[in-house]
Amino acid sequence: MSDPTRTPRHLRAYAWLAGSLLLLALPFYLDRFWLQAGLFAMAAAIGAIGLNLLTGATGQLSMGHSFFLAVGAYGYCVLAGESGEENGRHLTGLGLPTWLAAVLAVLLAGAAGGLFSPIAGRLRGAYLGIATLALIFIGQHVLFNAGDLTGGFNGRDVPVLSLFGFDFDDTETVIAAVPFGSSEKLWYVGLSALLVGGLFARGVLRGRPGRAMNAIRDHRIAAGVMGVPVARYRAAVFVLSSMYAGLAGVLIALIFQRTVPDYFGMILALEYLAMIVIGGLGTVAGAVVGAAFVALLPQLLTHYSDSLPLVADPGAGGVTPGEASRYLYGAAIVAVVLFLPGGLTRLSVPTVRRFSREKS
Repeated sequence: MSDPTRTPRHLRAYAWLAGSLLLLALPFYLDRFWLQAGLFAMAAAIGAIGLNLLTGATGQLSMGHSFFLAVGAYGYCVLAGESGEENGRHLTGLGLPTWLAAVLAVLLAGAAGGLFSPIAGRLRGAYLGIATLALIFIGQHVLFNAGDLTGGFNGRDVPVLSLFGFDFDDTETVIAAVPFGSSEKLWYVGLSALLVGGLFARGVLRGRPGRAMNAIRDHRIAAGVMGVPVARYRAAVFVLSSMYAGLAGVLIALIFQRTVPDYFGMILALEYLAMIVIGGLGTVAGAVVGAAFVALLPQLLTHYSDSLPLVADPGAGGVTPGEASRYLYGAAIVAVVLFLPGGLTRLSVPTVRRFSREKS
């Protein structure tokens, strides 16, 4: 007997088609602010998918996700950038083609995860969380002090992505009477990266690796008895999660057009944990929804700070948009843990009705 609460397959297909067409058309209608906000949400979703594979599906707590974002972002800058003077400091760069530098930066983040994977394969829970927390402190020390590579406190400029002779910069390209700048061009890069990353993660979770990961999360001893190589799977998922973070870091660098060490700190790591908890642990959709919530909220509060009560402009005193967004993250996490353990993706009309009946 079919589940009456389940959406028919053809309706879901139509919804996916309509959503895809809408996302493809948005650059023709939205201004730069909304496009950049959407790009930040896409980059956050890619990183959150990787963390959800590790924490949500495999049960491995990682507090060092921002470290691997930094590896991807700065790796791209070093690999694609040219050696020379910038802000009175000599910076080192290899001058590789930017598309190749982006691919190598993702692989570099995976290699960094591979160096840590023996530890990730043997630790679990809070012990792994504390161990990965050390990566942030190590990363911050390197970013601030390896000035020839990172630019130190001031960071370094990000080389413009070029693919098949097409530059994703602010040089206007008119398409259908609409001038396309860097945000419009990068929109389709981010959308493609998110689509590929999401589909790959979905395939992993629905296949044999996903079942093994869930078995490790639910009962690692039983998984080992059934023949699942627990340490090997943990290490492999940690590397895969690091590569997703590296890809997100490359995209963030291209959006910002400048990398600064302060961005890749503790707060960013906590925000990624908030994304997967709020959206829903162990699912691709949960990572995307949670990333959209956490990435867009501070930007929306900043954009509409003049119209919102109790929210002040940055530097004007009072509660800033960033602080207000973190209060709301906390409230959302508490609400999800108490009333919606499956995250926002499990929110549906039947769920709301069931919760109402339980309260009455």
